[in-house]
Amino acid sequence: MAGQIPISGKTCLVTGASSGLGKETALGLARAGAMVLLVARDRERGEAAAAEIRQRAPAGEVELFLADLASQSQVRELAAQVLERHQRLDVLINNAAAVNSVRRVTQDGLEATVALNHIAPFLLTHLLQEQLRRAAPSRVVNVTSHVHRWVKAIPWDDLQSERAYQSAAAYNLSKLMNVLFTVELARRWARTGVSANCLHPGWPLKTGLGRESTGMSGAFDKLTKLFAASAEHGARTQLFLATSPDVGSVTGGYFVKCKPTGPSVLARDQEAAARLWQLSAAQCGLGVGVARAGHSNPLADHERTAPPTGQGGSAGGP
Repeated sequence: MAGQIPISGKTCLVTGASSGLGKETALGLARAGAMVLLVARDRERGEAAAAEIRQRAPAGEVELFLADLASQSQVRELAAQVLERHQRLDVLINNAAAVNSVRRVTQDGLEATVALNHIAPFLLTHLLQEQLRRAAPSRVVNVTSHVHRWVKAIPWDDLQSERAYQSAAAYNLSKLMNVLFTVELARRWARTGVSANCLHPGWPLKTGLGRESTGMSGAFDKLTKLFAASAEHGARTQLFLATSPDVGSVTGGYFVKCKPTGPSVLARDQEAAARLWQLSAAQCGLGVGVARAGHSNPLADHERTAPPTGQGGSAGGP
């Protein structure tokens, strides 16, 4: 990583780090000498990734944390463990994501794609803000996707996809939420010394994202994997945003191939970003910028009898 800021000894957290983009990002940071906090859902896969990174990047340090990020209680437990062991956090990379072929509802009553892809990074970032501010100048990097452009209108009255569920539509919406969250986070934290940027890692990529897809979608996913770029290639932009001095003073940006570009018009809608922030904060019970009393919260979904969530293909990605 030529042209990077000195990152040796700095603390960086990467979610979805057991495979794909997350593992390659963690490996790149460890090679640069960082203390890398890996977040994985599965212990066996997480320990295997940690062992591989330690072997391939002896200059860095690796610490493994386990959490199902679709669960708010586990996100809170993860943050508590990080806060207990580390006084500062220099880089937070919200990479974990999933495409769910069928609609699932989490224990918090949320549609699983929104829960993992948007609510988890929203909540984790807030819970770690003290450590991030203590390390300022520090960075938050959110992995989104070019597919956010395919959302032409936000279904505020059906963010939970209750009326009709389509896996691609739910995923695309969650990626738009990533951009809106980044924009609003950058605005609200403008004077804290913590920057917030997001990126599209490229497509197609050889990662586990979409492995749960079936039918025509599954066949298309398998076909694109034949000529897809490597996960190492896909991790370049998030490593750039985590380490490059060129973006040290940049916040609220959307990057593709390590270069700033404009997201969709809808992703730049400040009113939509503020509204999503309020709804998300209310859902997480943060007490900051919550929706006004009596305002219906379309993120709240009380179908708690559905099957538990599964993170189909969680590894971050396009």
